Amino acid sequence: MLGELLRRTWAMTWKDVTVELRARERINAMLFFAALVLFIFNFALGPDRETLREVAPGLLWLAFLFTGMLGLGRSFQAERENECFEELLLTPGDRESIFFGKLAGNILFMVTAEALILPLFGILYNLDIWGLLPSLALVAFLGTVGFSAIGTLLAAMTAHLRAREVMLPLLLFPLTVPVILGSVRATEAILAGGGLTEVSHWLKLLGGFDVIFLVVCPLAFEFVLEE
Repeated sequence: MLGELLRRTWAMTWKDVTVELRARERINAMLFFAALVLFIFNFALGPDRETLREVAPGLLWLAFLFTGMLGLGRSFQAERENECFEELLLTPGDRESIFFGKLAGNILFMVTAEALILPLFGILYNLDIWGLLPSLALVAFLGTVGFSAIGTLLAAMTAHLRAREVMLPLLLFPLTVPVILGSVRATEAILAGGGLTEVSHWLKLLGGFDVIFLVVCPLAFEFVLEE
């Protein structure tokens, strides 16, 4: 049973990755948008290093979240444009495999974008983050999983709405407040020189959030598809 679920999940993820490798629309758009956000705020804030250090964690996650939002909005685009959403629902097996396949793809694309954003962030804001990359990567991954879990569910829910570009962020950001709060605070403490032990309570918050919604969202996904 588990093996079959993993096989179908892998098939869905590989399909999305293959489509992206051919078109390269989603990842290019995500990287361009993230770089644009970082450049704009870099010019707006000026060269004051103290100001940059104070706002850096928020700006980093602003780039991450807006980039992730762009990717989530495109997660069901191929099925919608090719009018094969109904055929997707006829895929044999549990529909949780569709959710986990889409989720894995969203996490993969978002993590890839974040891996390229972090060095650019360090260079633009003149921050020595290279020794902090393992800790920042852990926080980024935990935040990305929770954000993507809810985002994948809501992306499916709003896929056929005319105002989906508006409805998705309106629904997603209020529900992911714990992820945003925990991620920004943990990043702020790490950039200030704190270790993982000093941000353990934020990591527990992110981990608990991830576990809860990795259980709830697949269960709700089937009802969303039926609607």
